[in-house]
Amino acid sequence: MDLTDTGAVVTGAGNGIGAAIARRLAGAGARVVVNDLDAGAAEAVAAEIGGVAVPGDAASEAGVTALIAEAGAHLGAIDLYAANAGVGVGGGPEAAEQDWDLAWQVNVMAHVRAARELVPGWLERGSGRFLSTVSAAGLLTMLGSAPYSVTKHAALSFSEWLSATYGDRGITVQCICPLGVRTNLLESSGDTGRAILAADAITPEEVADAVMAGLADGRFLILPHPQVADYYAARAEDTDRWLTGMRRLQAKVFEGDDA
Repeated sequence: MDLTDTGAVVTGAGNGIGAAIARRLAGAGARVVVNDLDAGAAEAVAAEIGGVAVPGDAASEAGVTALIAEAGAHLGAIDLYAANAGVGVGGGPEAAEQDWDLAWQVNVMAHVRAARELVPGWLERGSGRFLSTVSAAGLLTMLGSAPYSVTKHAALSFSEWLSATYGDRGITVQCICPLGVRTNLLESSGDTGRAILAADAITPEEVADAVMAGLADGRFLILPHPQVADYYAARAEDTDRWLTGMRRLQAKVFEGDDA
């Protein structure tokens, strides 16, 4: 994919994976709108890469509509939309309703609402690219975090649906599915997240490298950790065996805990 003069929007781009993707897109010649709830962070990244900061909520219906309208005004056309903003919420069924709702709004409905705004125009012109940061949790699961696992599975499912429905009509849909990445989200995941993910954690820049390779060849699943493909295949081939392995990991991580 030639990114020269491409109009791109990256949500959650004030730091971490989003900032790394924004830098790489700009370095490849794209004109980038940097979105983040943290206005100062968005403006700092935009100034660094010669982009435009459009701070705000990339999840709510009004926020998504406003972001895409303002980004479109700056870019003329949005060629690539990177739905990267996400939240990590721990717990299981007992997690508070507001935590489940937050995960649903940010990790799923933000993508649905962006597609609702973008797909009609992309279909009319015959091209567009939707890049979703899903996480390996969307292919596998994340112990200790039912809201995160469930919503990331839903985000993957929505992207699959978009690709199956519009892939022959010029719309390319891709999902980024890393394991641990050295970001604030990993740091905030607590002992559980660090126990499961820290050993294989990579940098946001390494994720961005994988993204650029994925943009070049158009693959649906972008796997910054190649071993995720083996885990995903094992899960599909013998789900009971895979779940047995996950229960062993659960027992190891939560030894002495009732979680």
